[in-house]
Amino acid sequence: MMDCDTTGIEPDLALVKYKKLVGGGVIKIVNNTVPQALIKLGYTPEQTEKIVAHIDSTGTIEGAPNLKPEHLAVFDCSFRPQNGVRFIHHMGHIRMMAAVQPFISGAISKTINMPEESTVEDIMDAYIESWKFGLKAVAIYRDGSKRVQPLSSGNGKNDKKTVAAVAVVQTVEKVVYRPIRHKLPDERASITHKFSIGGHEGYITVGMYEDGTPGEVFISMAKEGSTISGLMDTLATSISYGLQYGVPLKFFVDKFSHVRFEPSGWTGNAQVPYAKSIIDYIFRWLGARFLGITEASEAGEALKLRPTEVQPQQALPFEANVVSDAPMCSECGSMMTRNGSCYKCENCGGTSGCS
Repeated sequence: MMDCDTTGIEPDLALVKYKKLVGGGVIKIVNNTVPQALIKLGYTPEQTEKIVAHIDSTGTIEGAPNLKPEHLAVFDCSFRPQNGVRFIHHMGHIRMMAAVQPFISGAISKTINMPEESTVEDIMDAYIESWKFGLKAVAIYRDGSKRVQPLSSGNGKNDKKTVAAVAVVQTVEKVVYRPIRHKLPDERASITHKFSIGGHEGYITVGMYEDGTPGEVFISMAKEGSTISGLMDTLATSISYGLQYGVPLKFFVDKFSHVRFEPSGWTGNAQVPYAKSIIDYIFRWLGARFLGITEASEAGEALKLRPTEVQPQQALPFEANVVSDAPMCSECGSMMTRNGSCYKCENCGGTSGCS
C-alpha cells in the first residue's frame, strides 16, 4: 500500500518472495530497490540489468555476474534465499534494534527472524542478548515453525524442504485409525426387564461385559406383529454393535430419550412412570439402570424428592403430589410438577398457565 519494499528498520524478508493468496495460488514479489542500490554502488545500467535478471531467475543475488564480493552483505535479507546461503544473523536484528532503542520511548515493532534449524538455545540466547541490550520488546519468528506461513523465500516447486514437508504430510495421511470391536465373552451375565407401556408389553435383555457395562441389547415385543418386532430387532442390533465399537451408552440415552410417538402411556415403573414411546422408555430405563441418570436432572421428569429437599409446608407424599393430581404437559407430554398453585413441566419449561 505504501509502495515500499520495507518499513522502518525492518530488512526485507527476501529479494524474491512468494506470497500465498487466500483464494489459492501464490504471487511473486520482487524487491524494486535493488536496481537503485546497484547504481548507487557504481554498477553500470548494463551490469545492473544482468544482476537483476539473475535475481529474478534464481531467487538470489549470490553468483550474479559482475557483482563484487564485498557488496554481498548489502543485499542480505531475513530469510535464506531459495538458491543461496546468506541471510542476516539474528544478532544483526537485535543490534539494529539496540542502536535505535535509546531514541524512542516505546518498544519497537520488529520481528527477529531466525532460520528453521534454530535451536532452543539459539532462541534463549536471542532473548537474553535482547535483555542485555535494553530492548523493551522482542518478537521472534522461526522460519517454517507454522504449518502455513503467508510469505516465504521459495515457491514450493523446487524447494527441497517444502517437498520433504509434503512427503511427511502424505505419509501421515496414510495412517487410518479404525474402531475396534470388543465382543462379549461366549458366556456373559445378563438381565431381562419386563415393561408395559399403555398395555403394550415387551422385554429388554441386556448382555454385560465382565465389569458390568452393557455390551448388547435385545428387545422383544409381545403381540405387536412382525413389523414392530423386526424394527425392534434392527434397533437392538444397531445399538449392540455401537456399544461394542465403543460408542458411549450415554450418547444413545441422550439421543433417543423423549422420542415421542405411539404407543405411549403409563408404565407402572417408578423410574419411568410415563413413556412417550417405546424407544423413550427403553433408553430412559437404560440410563437409569446403567448410568444412574435421575429423571429430575437429566431425563426431564420429576422423581421422588430427598427428605432434605421437602419443605415442611409441602410434606405431601410424592405419589399424591405428582402422580395423583399432576397433569400431563400439553407441549411435550411429560409429567408436570406442582409449582405453587399451578404446575410446571421440568422437561420443556411449559406451565399450566399461571406460573
